[in-house]
Amino acid sequence: MKIPWRELPVRTAIGAYVMHSGLEKWEATEERAQGLHGMASGAYPFLGQVEPAQFAKALAAAEIGIGAALLVPFVSNRLAGASLTGFAAGLLGMYLRTPTLHKPGSFWPTQAGMAIAKDIWLLGAGVTLTCEK
Repeated sequence: MKIPWRELPVRTAIGAYVMHSGLEKWEATEERAQGLHGMASGAYPFLGQVEPAQFAKALAAAEIGIGAALLVPFVSNRLAGASLTGFAAGLLGMYLRTPTLHKPGSFWPTQAGMAIAKDIWLLGAGVTLTCEK
């Protein structure tokens, strides 16, 4: 499979960013694992059944896997894009389900929500790659 040159910049930039994020979480401290878990389980209550350290490790593995899928040229745009789209949809779902991250009655972020709200670009890139040949 050959990835067109025009798609390499977006795949490389996002793949490296997402993989780095996962690598940073791989050895998360207990405090960081609890923070990640608390935010995620607040939006997705079923995650409350998972231990914080286990959640952080699973999140890290998912990010590393998605980053790798974007970085290696033999993974199709559709597969890499679909995994990125699913991940981004989860992040944006968390954003929308956490009232302190966006202004009341609005999609616009509060100061606390800026870091997650800007991940909308991940969703856009994922959908774009999924629609590519």
